[in-house]
Amino acid sequence: MSTPPPSAAPPPDRNPWAWIPTLYFAQGMPYVMVMSVSVIMYKNLGVSNADIALYTSWLYLPWVIKPLWSPLIDLFKTKRLWVVATQFVVGVTLALVAFTLPTEFFFQMTLAMLWLMAFASATHDIAADGFYMLALPTHLQAAFVGVRSTFYRIANIAGQGALVYFAGQLMESNMDAKAAWQIVLIALAVLFAVLFAYHAWVLPRPASDAPTLKGESVSEGFVETLTSFFQRKDIVVILSFLLLYRLGEAQALKLVAPFLLDATAKGGLGLTTKDVGIAYGTIGVAALTVGGILGGVAISMGGLKRWIWPMLIACHVPNFAFVFLAYVQPSSLAVISTAIAIEQFGYGFGFAAFLMVMIMVADGPHKTAHYALCTGFMALGMMLPGMISGKVQEFLGYQHFFIWVLVCCLPSVVATWFVKIDPGFGKKAQS
Repeated sequence: MSTPPPSAAPPPDRNPWAWIPTLYFAQGMPYVMVMSVSVIMYKNLGVSNADIALYTSWLYLPWVIKPLWSPLIDLFKTKRLWVVATQFVVGVTLALVAFTLPTEFFFQMTLAMLWLMAFASATHDIAADGFYMLALPTHLQAAFVGVRSTFYRIANIAGQGALVYFAGQLMESNMDAKAAWQIVLIALAVLFAVLFAYHAWVLPRPASDAPTLKGESVSEGFVETLTSFFQRKDIVVILSFLLLYRLGEAQALKLVAPFLLDATAKGGLGLTTKDVGIAYGTIGVAALTVGGILGGVAISMGGLKRWIWPMLIACHVPNFAFVFLAYVQPSSLAVISTAIAIEQFGYGFGFAAFLMVMIMVADGPHKTAHYALCTGFMALGMMLPGMISGKVQEFLGYQHFFIWVLVCCLPSVVATWFVKIDPGFGKKAQS
């Protein structure tokens, strides 16, 4: 009997509710730790904005290059094994970050551990998404796509919200910042040890989850997949869009947390770490999630072509909220949280158009591989501007920096103008 293709997968031998929520929580947590929580941790430990922005932006690299080594996940072992193994590696690296914090060269040592965590997390993304498609028949894949997204976002709130709040609470009880973050990281390492053991037991074992073909044809197919992407007639337009759509946001993202934490005398808002966990990590992420959901609904009703310009505006114009915060420097947490919520909601709503353009570009015989390439360029578009953002902010100051962020939104307008979109793309078929 032949192995059924992923789209015709047999009914799962485990209830999907037993593993999908925890699997995608485990996918989201290391990403938010590497990309967002590390920024707050280093700010608490006295690292400069320029160094924070430069070196944590380098941590995007595994997500940039993951399309180049993602075929290894297909070639060797099972995706189930890759999922479990990478969760183990994430747990170990979290513990190593905690143990290297008290050292003299903590910045270099913890960055090395976070680098390893980033590679494990990017590998986990590839394996988990592939496993999801293999373990579920098509109708269940569709039924649980919202569950995936929800628990990934819950991981974001747990990381940027709960963990940051916990670290802030420990520091407010007169605990040293390094000791506080050690406790947070060790607790998270224990959580991943539990997730590793749980998934080693609970994940189903689909028959189709097996290494793919070996030999010359694999390398030839890989080369053909890459060349077919870069031979598109509109490849320059597509790459420009992927790299420029979030040019402003890529710079702001690395400096929002330092801006919230810096003293008012330095141009910041002087919030405590606990306050940042509430305003940015909880309220902000919740607004981002709602905006993303509504953006998807809007596109499904009117199509991408109708919504791409309103969404471009929604993505960029709310950055005025940070200009307002930088100039007014309000002391009210409610006012600050409201401004952050407005900006994050707009960004989430506008980002839906960006995701749909990537889906449009990936449509074809190499859909999965081309989408992975799009996500790689998306990560590159975040990494390169983020690397210089700290130097730019230190040169301009927070007020002028956020105006600069608005100016950097203009190239995305030009890039979007040249993207050709079918009028019916993304629109739900009328019955």
